[in-house]
Amino acid sequence: MVTHLSLSLRRNSLLPLLTVLIAGAGSSLRGEEPLNVIVYFVDDMGWTDVGCFGSDFYETPNIDRLAAEGVRFTNAYSACTVCSPSRAALLTGKYPARLHVTDFIPGHPFVNTPLLIPEWTQQLNLEEVTVAEQLKTKGYHTAHFGKWHLTPRDRTDDPNDDGNFPEFYPDRQGFDFNIGGCERGAPASYYWPYGRGKTLEEKKNNNTFRTIPDHGATEDTYLTDQLADEAVRLIGEFDQDPFFIYFPFYNVHTPLQGREDLVEKYRKKLEANPNVTQKNIQYAAMVESVDEAIGRIMAQVAKQGVSDRTMVIFSSDNGGLYPQSTTNRPLRQGKGSIYEGGVRVPTIIRWPGGAKAGAVSEEPVITIDFFSTILDATGAVPPTKLGDAIDGLSLVPLLKDPSSATLDRDAIFWHYPHYHSMGGVPYSAVRMGDWKLIEQHGGIAPVELYHLSEDIHEDHNLAETEPERTAAMLKRLQDWRHSVDAQMPTKNPSYDPGQPVGISRGGKIRPMAVVRE
Repeated sequence: MVTHLSLSLRRNSLLPLLTVLIAGAGSSLRGEEPLNVIVYFVDDMGWTDVGCFGSDFYETPNIDRLAAEGVRFTNAYSACTVCSPSRAALLTGKYPARLHVTDFIPGHPFVNTPLLIPEWTQQLNLEEVTVAEQLKTKGYHTAHFGKWHLTPRDRTDDPNDDGNFPEFYPDRQGFDFNIGGCERGAPASYYWPYGRGKTLEEKKNNNTFRTIPDHGATEDTYLTDQLADEAVRLIGEFDQDPFFIYFPFYNVHTPLQGREDLVEKYRKKLEANPNVTQKNIQYAAMVESVDEAIGRIMAQVAKQGVSDRTMVIFSSDNGGLYPQSTTNRPLRQGKGSIYEGGVRVPTIIRWPGGAKAGAVSEEPVITIDFFSTILDATGAVPPTKLGDAIDGLSLVPLLKDPSSATLDRDAIFWHYPHYHSMGGVPYSAVRMGDWKLIEQHGGIAPVELYHLSEDIHEDHNLAETEPERTAAMLKRLQDWRHSVDAQMPTKNPSYDPGQPVGISRGGKIRPMAVVRE
């Protein structure tokens, strides 16, 4: 039972929650004991950045253990190729296009683009019902640790302008506890106090992560370790009460800054194994920090004797940042791109008694499915009661029968009416079966069609040789956009093709990157 938690980190007192707990928590599909849920959502982790998904360099024994105890999804996708939309989708079960949260907040300040981006929503609106709010009504403790990035932020040229909008923080979206969630998408430094500056005092003054308690932190404290410390402490206080933990890591987002002891470990490993595919020692250290944190949290769950009634979902908000951080081979490109490297992500669901251990599912799944899956597995809200506005489907049938079960849908969709610094242009896309169609807006490129089971690197555009399939999939995509009221970019009357397309910062224009792989 919760005893001495820091009330400064939460919005509501424990009394209403305890009243609900006495009345009885929602029971899971497994039986009468309530099912705990932990969601690990890693930032910018690529499809092959985990041992059980093929990494030949990064060490992830704890994540691999989740796969051994659960179902590994080989055709799992993020809801977007950048972070904020995927986070909004996970929490609500809705496509980013339906929410109009379609870019990372606040987006890149591009100039001289052929298309003008729409007036999109730069926060998760409070009227949206999150999975935390749903579980809270069933007597769950709800806690957020890490990156939120669903809060408005006023962009200025001052790198330390925090653009503070606490009214959109996690504690306004169903979370009793918010540790680390704010408007920032990444720390200035992964070492405490996480702010910019040459001196400790400057770093403290510029630290925008004010939702993280110090609790004895020093300049040697690594952000991921501190968040894991807080999660372990809080889970320990929950004891046998049902809980929902949402742990969206700041790792492995830039700045590339691993914990020093792990960086040295991978420096030696690379020297001994120079022919590995993945070679970034800073990034490798950051990946292992994620794995260590997961291991520590799962050890606490086991210590409390609730491991057998704890579901774990592990995934990433988009593909790996290529080429700065990692390689997504055999997939094409990375974060910000609609090619597979930007949107296919490692995904695992562990659920003792509810998911077949060590199994693999090849069914296409997407971030929006986690919402319905959690509510179905916990018994909080049956899938038939969710309503038409929820786009995701429950994955419970796949967990029980991953080799042969299928989902009742014919397509999954993406929509990004923005430009991205890594060369991404406004696009929409649809996957139907093994086929994927990409439409880049503004007529800058022909429609692309790929047969993923035979061409995972998307080298061979089959749109011209498959005209009927292309036309049918394009219409399906356009009909879907209309059904969710997707916002579209419009022609820019001021566009000058003789001038570069770039990002404006501090009076300077930085050209858009060109990523070819």
